[in-house]
Amino acid sequence: MAGAGGDCCLLRLPDDSLFLGLDCSTQSLKATVLDAGLGIVATDSVHFDSDLPHYGTRGGVLRDQDPAERGRIVSPPLMWAEALDLLLGRLRRRADLRRVAAVSGSAQQHGSVYWAKGAGAALATLDPAAGEGLGPQLAAAGALAAPESPVWMDSSTAAQCREVEAAMGGPLRLARLTGCRAHRRCTGPQIRKMHQTRPQVYEATERVSLVSSFMASLLVGGYACIDETDGAGMNIMDIDTRQLRQDALQAMAPNLEERIGKLAPAHAVAGKIAPYFVQRFQFSSNCLVIQWSGDNPNSLAGLTLSNPGDLAISLGTSDTVFGVTDSPEPSLEGNIFPNPVDPKTYMVLLCYKNGSLTREDLRNCYAERSWDLFNRLLEETAPLNGGKLGFYYKEHEILPPLPVGFHRYVLKNFTSGPLDEMVEEEVDKFDPPSEVRAIIEGQFMSMRGHAEQCGLPVPPKRIIATGGASSNPTILKIMASIFGCPVYTSQRSDSASLGAALRAAHGWLCKQQDEFVPFSCVYSGRLDGTSLGMKLSVPFGDCEGDTELLNNYTLLVKKRLEIEQKLIERFDGRE
Repeated sequence: MAGAGGDCCLLRLPDDSLFLGLDCSTQSLKATVLDAGLGIVATDSVHFDSDLPHYGTRGGVLRDQDPAERGRIVSPPLMWAEALDLLLGRLRRRADLRRVAAVSGSAQQHGSVYWAKGAGAALATLDPAAGEGLGPQLAAAGALAAPESPVWMDSSTAAQCREVEAAMGGPLRLARLTGCRAHRRCTGPQIRKMHQTRPQVYEATERVSLVSSFMASLLVGGYACIDETDGAGMNIMDIDTRQLRQDALQAMAPNLEERIGKLAPAHAVAGKIAPYFVQRFQFSSNCLVIQWSGDNPNSLAGLTLSNPGDLAISLGTSDTVFGVTDSPEPSLEGNIFPNPVDPKTYMVLLCYKNGSLTREDLRNCYAERSWDLFNRLLEETAPLNGGKLGFYYKEHEILPPLPVGFHRYVLKNFTSGPLDEMVEEEVDKFDPPSEVRAIIEGQFMSMRGHAEQCGLPVPPKRIIATGGASSNPTILKIMASIFGCPVYTSQRSDSASLGAALRAAHGWLCKQQDEFVPFSCVYSGRLDGTSLGMKLSVPFGDCEGDTELLNNYTLLVKKRLEIEQKLIERFDGRE
C-alpha cells in the first residue's frame, strides 16, 4: 500500500468497519459513529445536568460560592466517567460496537484532572462484571487526588498568570514560546494554583491529565498521553519543537514533568481498548484508541478546514474563531495550536467565554425565552443598530479580558463622519429589539476585530459556521454582513464528535501504514453526499448595498475596539 507520499486512492477503510468519535464538552458527552463510507450510522448524547442530576451541575459546571475563591469554576471528573458508561450503554443498542475499528475523542480544553497515587493500577483493574460502573469504581479506589477539576471557564488564576508571565520574560515572550500568553483558563497556571492553594492535593497527585487524556485513560485502562495539540493550551509546551519546556515547567510547580508524562502526536495510537469495554459493551479487543484532543481542534478536523483563506466560527457554550496557517505569529490575543491532522501547519484560535449562555440570557430577558421572538426582534431592527453598541459579559471574558458586567453605548455621527468624529455616550439600557441586535452584532464585531489583529484573513474567502446557533439563519445573515463573505454550514452542528470519528479513521490508517498519511486520505472524493458536505447558507455580495454595509461595519468594528480598550483600562486587574 502507499505511504504518506502515495496515492490516497489506494488507502481504504475496511468495508465492515465503524469509527467512533466522542465529545466530552462542557455540558454533555456526545457520540458519532461513522461507517467506512463516512456515512453516519448512529449518534447519541448524555446531558450532564439532566441525565446525571446527582452531581448538582448547572451548565455542566459547579461554581465556588466562597468569596475567597471568586471565579473558581469546576466539574467532577467522575461525572464524565459515569456519562461514558451511560452513553455507550445507549449507543450499543443503535450500533454494533463489535465492528468499531478505532475510537477517538474530543474534550473541552484546558481542564485539569488530578490522579491519586495508585490510580494507574485502579484503571487497569476495572471490573466489567460489577454492578457499578466506572464512576463508582474509581471513587471506591480513591483514584482522584481532587474530586473536582478546574475547567476552561475558571477565572480565579489572575495572580498565577502574572507570576508565570513574569518568570518567562513577559506575556509576549511566553506567547511566542508556548503559543499563547498565560490566560486564566490555561492549564499551567491552574496547576500552579493547585500547588499553591491545595498543596496536599498536588503532593498526592501521581499524574495530571487534561480532560481529553483523562477520557482516553478510561478507554485504554491506564494513563494516556496528552496530545501535542491539546498540550499547547497548557503554557508548558514549546510550540516549535512540541516538547515540554523545562523553564515553563519550573514556572508552574515543582516536579511537574513527572506528573505530566510524555506528549504524543494527535494521530498516534494511545493503546487498545481496555477489557472493561470489551466485556461490558462488546467492543473488539483489537479496537484502537487514537489520542484524544481538544474540542476546537476536533471541530477543525470535522469541518475538514484546510484552506488558509477559510475561517470557522463555532457558536457554542464558548464561541471560537479559528483558521489554519503555515506561518504562525503568536500574539497576546489568540492561541496557536499544532494542527491535529497536519504536522506541517498550525491552528490559530480566538476563544470567547460569553457564547450561547450569554445569548440565552439576553433572549430570556428581552425575548420572553423564545428564539422565534428573538429572531423577529432581530429582523425588526436595521443593520448597524442605529449606532448602539453593547458589551455583554455574563462571565469574566477572555477576549477582551473584562470582568462580569454589561456596558451599552450610543454613537453619534456613526454614519456620516470619520472614526475620530464618532462620539460614544454610555447609557443604562436599550429597548428590547436593540438589546437583541446589540448582543449578536457585538459578538461578531469583536470576533472580526480580534481575528484581524491576530493575522487571520478578513474578509475571509468563506466562513464555515458550526455549533448550536449555526442553525439560526437570522444570526448567520448578520455574521455574513459583518465579515463580508458567504457563510457555509455543515450538515451537522456537532462538528467536534464528527471530527473525532474522522480522526479515529485517520489514526487507524496511520497505524496500518506505520507512518503519517495525509488526513485527506480519509475523506478524498467523499465530501459530497456524506456527513462532511457543506451547504451555502448565506451568500454575500449578491445584494445591492452589501459592500456599503460592510464598510460601515468596518468603521463600527474599529470604534468597538477603541471602547474595548477604554473598558480594559477602566477595569484593569478587577475580578
